[in-house]
Amino acid sequence: MLFEHLAPLDVSIVAIYLVTTVVLGTWFARRQRDMTTYFVGNRSVNSGLVLISIVATETSTVTFLSVPGLAFNPIDGNLAFLQLAIGYLIGRCVIAWLLLPQYLNGELLTAYQLLRQKFNSTVQRTASAIFMITRTSADGMRLYLTALLLKQFAGWDITVSVLVMGIATLVYTYLGGIEAVIWTDVIQFAVYMIGAMIAAGFILGRLHGGWESYLHMGTAAGKFSLFDFTFDPKRPFTFWAGLIGGGLFTMASHGADQLMVQRYLCARSVRSAQVALIGSGMVVFVQFLLFLLIGVGLFVLWQQGLLALPEDVVKRGDEVFGYFIVRDLPSGVIGLLIAAVLAAAMSTLSASLNSLANASVNDFYRPLRPNQEERHYLHLSRVMTSLWGIGQISVALLAAAWLERSVIEMVLSIAGITTGLILGLFLLGRIPRPIGSTAALIGLLGGFLAVLVVWLPTMLGTPILAWPWFAPVGASTTVLVALVTDQLKRVWEPRSVS
Repeated sequence: MLFEHLAPLDVSIVAIYLVTTVVLGTWFARRQRDMTTYFVGNRSVNSGLVLISIVATETSTVTFLSVPGLAFNPIDGNLAFLQLAIGYLIGRCVIAWLLLPQYLNGELLTAYQLLRQKFNSTVQRTASAIFMITRTSADGMRLYLTALLLKQFAGWDITVSVLVMGIATLVYTYLGGIEAVIWTDVIQFAVYMIGAMIAAGFILGRLHGGWESYLHMGTAAGKFSLFDFTFDPKRPFTFWAGLIGGGLFTMASHGADQLMVQRYLCARSVRSAQVALIGSGMVVFVQFLLFLLIGVGLFVLWQQGLLALPEDVVKRGDEVFGYFIVRDLPSGVIGLLIAAVLAAAMSTLSASLNSLANASVNDFYRPLRPNQEERHYLHLSRVMTSLWGIGQISVALLAAAWLERSVIEMVLSIAGITTGLILGLFLLGRIPRPIGSTAALIGLLGGFLAVLVVWLPTMLGTPILAWPWFAPVGASTTVLVALVTDQLKRVWEPRSVS
């Protein structure tokens, strides 16, 4: 049975959440008359909604449940993860200055249309295809991971969990387009943040000594340590990995990925988009801080003997918050937290489906058939939304059949291989002297090979670089190889003519 492990109150909360998202999509369906409305909200979304949509889209179930485990870790858990958030904020500031004016200068519907202007259609479609493959694979894995968590929380079957989340998300995205996605992002942001704060309140309320005990035991265990200035490229949570790796990783994920760029294209102006993007970095910092402080609270609760945890859960860390939710929270709160897990997952998936449909139609189909009616493109956009939804559900079901562990590592590795490469193309487009399209594609290949060299040892258990450095390696190699190739071509061509 779908809800056999949940109390009636928890079932009601989860059901109300799922129905609300579908109803919202139906409400916005009547406003979808053309591509501009369906994909960029008629470019009239205010900066506050864009900001929340950015934050909700980048907050996955992994973030919600795994980040507390980073601070809980009994051996070396602390607030060091926030060093990445500092880099994330710096990266956003660079994007706001370097790329946003280009995106909003014209009538672009996808990020990769800018590459067509700078290079040619081959570069545009190559970048867009990389985005499609990466996004479908990674988000299918995220869907599977959330299904695993729901199996633990509610006793749902894996296949049922995948289908419930996948179909509900597909329906409201199909019907309401980007406006439904953004408004459900707002609801989902509120649900998971309220859920996290309620959980934090329960943790603090159960501690012997309350807030004073929390601060004293957390300080004694070094849980509030933030900065680590050690330069060790194998460690992901150092100041340098956060500042440089985190900054460039964000420039790639938020500056060259259609998933995020589509949010900026919905804004009313460049200024509005800049405010939303930079503001989202500040909100993400506070959000990460909340999740980490929850992890510190779980550690103190465990130290006081008030949270019984199996040894394997203590070692893994990222399962502690989920374990606490299922076994230590009262009915009603459990339902809210399950809805929060669904919210974190569905906000990312809905944005992904809308962006994939956008890239499919505007990067591939519309340039080949440019004179069709808007209704034709709108119908095709909904068809593509459905197809990509089926694709992500299929990836999740295949993962359920074939994979047993390391889902998170696979998601990060998929993103790590590709994010920097696309950023490299956009940086090449900003160089005053035009770079040839052939040189750009050769640079892309060079960047891919370079990231592969540093990624394979990680998969084999002998890492030479931590994952925040993958994007800098990919971006810098793409740019360098393209510049060298272009220069060699310029030197060689006069000799060939003579």
